[in-house]
Amino acid sequence: MLNEANVTAIRAYEEAHSPAPSSRRWQVLAALIFGATLLGAGILLFVAAHWDGVSPLVRTLLVLAMLCFFHGLGLLTRSRFHGFATAMHAVGTVAAGAAIALTGQIFNLQEHWPAAVMLWAMCAAAGWALLHDEFQQTLTLLLVPAWVCCEWYDRSSAYGTGTTWLARLLGLIGAVYLTCFHHRRRRIVHGILFVAGAFLLPWVVFVLAQGWSEGGQPALPLSYRIWAVALAAGTIIIGWLLDRKSLPALLVVAGVVWALPWAQTSFVENFRGHTWTRNEPDFLAYLLIAGTFVFLVWWGIRNSAKPLINYGMAMFALTVMWFYFSSVMDKLDRSLGLIVLGILFLAGGWALEYTRRRIVASMQGGARA
Repeated sequence: MLNEANVTAIRAYEEAHSPAPSSRRWQVLAALIFGATLLGAGILLFVAAHWDGVSPLVRTLLVLAMLCFFHGLGLLTRSRFHGFATAMHAVGTVAAGAAIALTGQIFNLQEHWPAAVMLWAMCAAAGWALLHDEFQQTLTLLLVPAWVCCEWYDRSSAYGTGTTWLARLLGLIGAVYLTCFHHRRRRIVHGILFVAGAFLLPWVVFVLAQGWSEGGQPALPLSYRIWAVALAAGTIIIGWLLDRKSLPALLVVAGVVWALPWAQTSFVENFRGHTWTRNEPDFLAYLLIAGTFVFLVWWGIRNSAKPLINYGMAMFALTVMWFYFSSVMDKLDRSLGLIVLGILFLAGGWALEYTRRRIVASMQGGARA
């Protein structure tokens, strides 16, 4: 028979092991953000339809009212429905960027355009400091590097190799997003930043592998190069402070993005009396890129980062495909090239998937032990 003590113990056990209501919170939050975004888009379309018919003063008041509405609604509902309040504050912070741009348009401001990104980043940072929620943190971590990169591009675009140094900085930022947040409790922050880094790093690698061309532009001044090195070093230090174990991965990526512009082959081509030079990555470039992703897989194994393992193996496979299409397939007969490509897909895909499963299974076994 059950006595009162047993009933109390059973209820306590069930409450402790039952799924928490917050387990579905991300679904509710996603729906709220989607609905709030549609609401904000509708309001913006309504205002845009009547934009030419109102005075600058009314336009300014509409912009301010949009910010006050979303953030005010978030403050009113924060204690009753935290998810809804988070969505409202998120839309309000996103609307701050639109408000900054619209304000500049209203008053025909022709100022330093990266300052608008800086103001938006400051709004997100203030929201993070006041609200402590995941969206404000994520937007801050995206906008602050975006402002730094915009500043660099605006100041260095007139000089040769300015975009190359920008690509190097973006590569390091992508490496920070990939490696420095996987042990954080806020999984949404990690997920969004990981996706940003996953797209950013391959793009940077592709750009740098094509080399640079001065194009008749003046050389980048020494002071700018010092600033570029300082920004790169600062990015590595910030990543190290976020996660001490990420330093080897950051240093490897830094070395690769530094070396890639030199790992290229130049070709001079003539067409109808016109001569131009084009650059293509050589074998060393492909080796550096593939080695980087292999290192990220190894680093993910050492730090139990399964997403990084899957990402590194996928990017290694894409690097092999890139090398095959750009350097091997055009040297083979068409039919032979297709046959080799099919074998490469089948055998390589099986080997990679088999290796990935073994790695993940060994990690899970070690965790259970």
